[in-house]
Amino acid sequence: MALDQTFVGRTYPPTAPYEVGREKIREFAEAVGETNPAYTDTEAAKALGHPDVIAPPTFAFSITYKAAGQVVEDPQLGLDYSRVVHGDQKFAYVRPLRAGDRLTVTSTIEAVKSMAGNDILDIRGEVHDEAGEHVVTAWTKLVARAAEEA
Repeated sequence: MALDQTFVGRTYPPTAPYEVGREKIREFAEAVGETNPAYTDTEAAKALGHPDVIAPPTFAFSITYKAAGQVVEDPQLGLDYSRVVHGDQKFAYVRPLRAGDRLTVTSTIEAVKSMAGNDILDIRGEVHDEAGEHVVTAWTKLVARAAEEA
């Protein structure tokens, strides 16, 4: 069953604050093979003008994807998550994420489409810091594959 087009524009409440930790940044950088010292060495980050270590650009996915769970789990939307694959990801940064940030994410459904029996869901995650300043916008595209015919 196709997803309901009336969900386009629906915004979900902001998430609880997520505190970005140095160790989480280091672990993420190691996991994705990032070797930039600004991700692991406070002094290297400060030399670049940052107050603390910064996160690799794709680190934002770990918090925005979790926030998109509000959309995915919305029973009214009716998304069959067992058929979902991650289709695309984009980020637009105002500034890097950094250790000590307390971030919230507000998710909005930007588009709902059906193609060849597949449902395509575009979710925008707006990330703000504790002061309410916009830090990054993330766009996540999820594809719910069509059920195979018997």
